[in-house]
Amino acid sequence: MTIFDGEDEQSGVEVGPYSDFHDFRVAVEQFVEAVNWGSACPTLMLRSDCEGQWTPAESAILLVELARIAERFHALPSEPITTAWKRACVETFGLKIGTLYDCFFDIDGEPLIERLQGLAQQSVDRNLPILFQ
Repeated sequence: MTIFDGEDEQSGVEVGPYSDFHDFRVAVEQFVEAVNWGSACPTLMLRSDCEGQWTPAESAILLVELARIAERFHALPSEPITTAWKRACVETFGLKIGTLYDCFFDIDGEPLIERLQGLAQQSVDRNLPILFQ
């Protein structure tokens, strides 16, 4: 996920394989969504995870959704880290996995929700869309 200003990349988040971002969204559905996919976090959940964009207006809504997700995930116990690249990140960066929030991170070991919040805030501040790549 990237923000471009013209042809210049301004910021981006490498979330890992599509399957891992899908796992994040499945956890959102399981622990945050009240009824079904997209009921509580439609901006995050009802957009394809591999193409398209979030406009700056959608990014503002996404910030609210991500705050809701962060609050809920901080209150839940962690789940096992099952993918090889995530296990390697935990070891390489010395990550401490205590809550569900900690189970989701980018390829640099940074908390995924925090990184997405930063990207969404930049989208709003710079009035530029977040592109899925």
